[in-house]
Amino acid sequence: MRKNNKLRFLKLIILAIILFFSNSCNNENSRDNFFLGGEIINPSSNYVNFYYNNIKIDSIELDSENKFFKNLENIQPGIYRIEHIPENQYIIIENGDSLWIRVNVEDFKESLSFSGRGSSKNNFLVDMSILNDYENDFLSQIYNQGSSDYKIVIDSLMDEKKDIWEVFNKSVNQRNLARNITKASIKYNYYNKLERYALLRGREWSKDEREEYFSYRDKVNLNDSELSLFEPYVTYLMNFFNEKTLDSGEVYSYAKNNTDFNIKKLLIIDSQINDPYLKNNLARATAIEEILNFKNNDLHDEFIDYYTYVNTSNRYLDEITKLYNDIEQMKKGNVLPDVNILDFNGDITSSGEEFIGSKTFIYFWSQTQMNHYRRTIRRVEELKQQYPQYRFVGICIQPYTDMVSQAQNILNLDLSNQFSFKDFESSSKDWVLTFLNKTIVTDEKVKIIDGFSNLFTNDIEKILEKN
Repeated sequence: MRKNNKLRFLKLIILAIILFFSNSCNNENSRDNFFLGGEIINPSSNYVNFYYNNIKIDSIELDSENKFFKNLENIQPGIYRIEHIPENQYIIIENGDSLWIRVNVEDFKESLSFSGRGSSKNNFLVDMSILNDYENDFLSQIYNQGSSDYKIVIDSLMDEKKDIWEVFNKSVNQRNLARNITKASIKYNYYNKLERYALLRGREWSKDEREEYFSYRDKVNLNDSELSLFEPYVTYLMNFFNEKTLDSGEVYSYAKNNTDFNIKKLLIIDSQINDPYLKNNLARATAIEEILNFKNNDLHDEFIDYYTYVNTSNRYLDEITKLYNDIEQMKKGNVLPDVNILDFNGDITSSGEEFIGSKTFIYFWSQTQMNHYRRTIRRVEELKQQYPQYRFVGICIQPYTDMVSQAQNILNLDLSNQFSFKDFESSSKDWVLTFLNKTIVTDEKVKIIDGFSNLFTNDIEKILEKN
């Protein structure tokens, strides 16, 4: 396989970074307190949130210099998640670690870096993720190759990363937990690519082809408790069980949208996963996928019955039940749930008061994705010309910053139709905002005409024409 010069150059940079941070190896201090601090450049919110097992442990406010500091007590070793809305990153924490984070929100992943005790393993995870993003562009060009050729390419790429990991592992004195996770970040990233390929192209494979292709599954541990919260591992298992759930000859792109498919998947997960944390996380992920498939809403009561049987977490059950109820509130004919929004002057108003009296088309954007915002504005301007009877309202998912005001002035927008969420976390749940392309259409009484349309599909035009 011909080497990609850009990827080779990036790998050399990554090796240099790894060696540079090797001095930050973990010490053997057994204390369970953990210092977390950092600096956020161009912040998109006023807080950094800290999660374990999808539970928010703390919300740390930025100071006047956009820095944050916190001593966290009783932190057990494991995988945690830091979040600066709308971005997030998984991190490894072991006894004695103390992390300082620096990131520019305008280029989150590329600029994210860690220093302090425990930084090397976390920088490794970020570097591998960046390299994976670059490789995805390359892999998309060979996706139409046969299974054996595709697998050869994946194996070659995985061997290269293993070599990088070996250099890293010799340079940094990793403990068992970090060693397992950093190695898994390579292994399950590529295994997931193989599973995705099989889902989309393996429908007509013979028995011999399947056995040869899936030989890597012999190296998979379906019950690795240390990885139960590790996103690459969980993502791999989700696709592994998707493939296991498919009947012979069944097309995945159609089957995955059926409630019966997801019920069957839940039961297979229940039969093969023993670790309770891992089983609950996989069941939760399956439930979210199913409940967010709004076309199956009439079947969701049945699905939740099966989910209740498999899941043993009361908190996850409450979360899924609330999501189901929130979706019910967003059905056509219901009044749009009232949330607090900020106008361009920073004054608080309610959505119910602001949108009453005119048909309203609501679209969303993020100040961390300005290219998406420009595409959104172009699409909205097209719709405005076709449907002048609607008021088109843009809502930023983060509070306004100077950067947002400058961008809106450059785009020459009517600021009276531009708002932001006061509290993204609660408002996004009330409106079931799961992706930026979502739109909401309401009538003059703020009753929902459509709560789940997509700005960039033709369906939205049909909705606007009918109403």
